[in-house]
Amino acid sequence: MRVEPTQLVPGCVLIKGVKGKTSKDLIPQKTTLTEEHITVLKKFLVPSVEVAAKLATGEMFEPSSILRQEGPAKEKASNIENSTKLSVKDLYNQTVEEFKKLFSGWQNGVPLDLPAVRKLMIPLLERLDEWDNEVFSLSNLAIRKDYFYHHCVAVGIISAYIGRKMGYRHGEYLQIGLAGFLSDSGMAKIDPAIIVKKGSLTHAEMASIKKHPTYSYRFVENSSMLTKQVKLAILQHHERMDGSGYPLGLTQKKIHMYARIIAVADQYHAMTCSRPYQDSQSSFHVVEQLQKDQYLKLDPRVVHTFMEGIANFSNGSRVQLSDLRTGEIVFIEPNQPTRPIIKIDGTEELISLQNNPFLYIQAILSNQTIS
Repeated sequence: MRVEPTQLVPGCVLIKGVKGKTSKDLIPQKTTLTEEHITVLKKFLVPSVEVAAKLATGEMFEPSSILRQEGPAKEKASNIENSTKLSVKDLYNQTVEEFKKLFSGWQNGVPLDLPAVRKLMIPLLERLDEWDNEVFSLSNLAIRKDYFYHHCVAVGIISAYIGRKMGYRHGEYLQIGLAGFLSDSGMAKIDPAIIVKKGSLTHAEMASIKKHPTYSYRFVENSSMLTKQVKLAILQHHERMDGSGYPLGLTQKKIHMYARIIAVADQYHAMTCSRPYQDSQSSFHVVEQLQKDQYLKLDPRVVHTFMEGIANFSNGSRVQLSDLRTGEIVFIEPNQPTRPIIKIDGTEELISLQNNPFLYIQAILSNQTIS
């Protein structure tokens, strides 16, 4: 039976070993657990373990409740019922905190549990209507020290958002969201010191990072709960249209559309967040970079679809320009959403960024907030 560490008692017998961050077992198979073992499992945030139905003494083990894998319909109904009681912001933060535990388990050799991943992410993706234009400000919820965990959850949301905007059916864009969320799962196999490193990565460290799409794919390749397309997207999400990506250096037609969607979601959220090694950039500045990359590295259809949403997000926002003047966005040209007309604070002056190519929006001072 599968139980959480908090349900364990001394005398429980492990059916499957729990691996640590190295190739060694954290606790080997068939170990009779002691209080010390249980404390270790809790400290390492191992989400669950497989134990025998009987204790080492021969008595039946009767935990307060047993973790069961529910069928998709029952799982979805119960999760959504509970999740709707939370605000979407609270649900997001709860998802990030739960993901920390899942990821720690992966780092310590616990197999990726797809039902647990679905239980975590589907309720968030089912409330996509409440995110809508807020996907452009997800970086506001991220904390620098926890950037990685926020990034995985946010990429799942943004990927599903783009998928829906591109016309994919409900089930498909949920799968795209799951692919986005799982695309960096293979980072669990990378030295944690590299993930949180504040300085520039060495050549060897970057080479190690570039293996994570392959590791992510290995996590899910034998799962029957994900489609072949989703597995390809996880493997290919760092490929680029001009062949400059990794791990395979694929070009255009060989890169699945799901992977192209995740590439835009991943790049946008990363660049708008404060990361351990880099400060954040404004949404407008990042979208302009995506526009430039669409001609070589990114899929133009995906970039265009994503850009269409920024007009609704930003209209009426107060912003700071690159020359440090502040003002309010009063008009957005649909074909150039990153170059709006701005009314400068304290004056009647209107500035069109289309006519001032050397000016750009450096920071968003206020906009709609996620509730």
